Order: sequence, then C-alpha cells, then structure tokens
Amino acid sequence: MSAKAASSQVVEPHRLKWHGELAVAGACTLLRGLAATWRFHFLDDGWAREVEPGPVIFAVWHNRLALTMPIHRNVLLGRQPHRRLATLVSASKDGAMLARFMEHYGVHPVRGSTSRRGPQALLEMARVARRGYDLAVTPDGPRGPKYEVQPGVVQLARVSGHPIVPVSAQIFSRKELRSWDAFQVPLPFARCEIQVGESVRVARDADEAVLEEARATVERRLRDLTID
Repeated sequence: MSAKAASSQVVEPHRLKWHGELAVAGACTLLRGLAATWRFHFLDDGWAREVEPGPVIFAVWHNRLALTMPIHRNVLLGRQPHRRLATLVSASKDGAMLARFMEHYGVHPVRGSTSRRGPQALLEMARVARRGYDLAVTPDGPRGPKYEVQPGVVQLARVSGHPIVPVSAQIFSRKELRSWDAFQVPLPFARCEIQVGESVRVARDADEAVLEEARATVERRLRDLTID
C-alpha cells in the first residue's frame, strides 16, 4: 500500500468552532447546576470492592451518560482525588462537542468509535491506560442496539490489562429523549441509585471464544444491574 493510500484511510476527528465552544460552556454550567441537586445512593459495597484497586474500565450504558461526569467529579474524585479518567468519544461532529464537554470536567477524551477511527482509538486508549488512567466506555454506543455490548470493550480490556467494571443506575425522576437508546436525563432533585457489578477480566492471550464469553458476561452483568 502506498503512503498516499495509507494516509487517506486515517480519519481525523471533527473539531469545534467558536459557537460550539460557547454551547459546551453553557451545557457544562447547566449540568453542574442540575447535578448539585441530584441525590446519589449506592445500593451495596460494590463501588469500594471493585473500584478501590484501580485502574479500571468503567462500562456504562449510553443512555446513562448524563450521570457519568457528576459521579466521577463528585463521588470518585471525592474519595480518591489522585485518579484520572479517559473516555472514548465519537469522532463525529456531535462527538466534538462531547469531547470538549469532557475536558471541562478534567476527563481526557480519545476520539473514535466502532465506526470511525476504531483501531486508532483502541491504540490510543491502551496508551493512556499504561499511564494509569481509568477508562470509561459506553459499550452499546454510539449507535446501538440498546443494551447490547459491542466487542470493543473486551478488546480494550485485553490490550490494556484493566478489569471491566459494570456500572448502572436507576433514575427515579427523569426525562427520556426520543433517541435510539431512550437517553435518560435526570430531573432536578432526582434520586439516582447506583449499582456496581462484579468486574470482568480478560487475559492478554484470550482467543475469539474467550473474548465472546467475556463480552456476553459484561452484557449480562450490566443488564442485571439495570432497571428502567
């Protein structure tokens, strides 16, 4: 393959313009105001049991994404301020806004998905994992199907050596958007019950059968934690 052909296959992520920056800043202000009213409760000791050793890969359904930054900022860093988090964000135009949003919360975004920059993003996530970062992924995103774990999360666990920690939440007062995943937005003063499942480890020499078994296990454990 020629150098020209190889370079043509590299997908560059979209970047924000000034009006996008303003929109993200406004969204961050709004979320922080809302999150200050949310009431987080943990149903068991799973958080301490599974997360204390770190670093880990947090696996959270795409429709619970609104909770991830407040949980990271207000709960995890409140207990362990030394931890750092990186997350996989789509290389699309919408992903550019989400990536900047993550940066406002001190989270390192890696641009890519199963459909855009997949191999590049996996390598980049593995690199930041070696620097001691926790990783966060939405294993059914960015396009679904809803509540079906895609293979990327177990590939990431195999390459990084990090265990996968399933996390889900029941939001008692919420607005559900008309999106493929019925994205959930907690209303002011919403009660959010967080559950953390048993971690899943993937050996570096895992073959396809072992990877599929791990993928199915992550999906089952996430579904077991999820109440809509």
